[in-house]
Amino acid sequence: MTKARLIDALGWYGTGAILTAYALSSFGWLEQGRAYQLLNATGAFGVGLVCWKRKTWQAFWLEAVWGAVALVALVRML
Repeated sequence: MTKARLIDALGWYGTGAILTAYALSSFGWLEQGRAYQLLNATGAFGVGLVCWKRKTWQAFWLEAVWGAVALVALVRML
């Protein structure tokens, strides 16, 4: 797998992870606990990586903050 394809795959994973966390939480199937925050943190990393590579700075900073919030929440849960 080429580097570009790997980055695209991580971006698609990120999109899926964030949407999955949001949907499961919205329908009451997942509490906003560790799994929810882990999906958000890893999802933000994947999407943020694509944004960094393509120099989409507004979306990159959205994902950077999204991921940071999720990481802080995870640390506070420990």
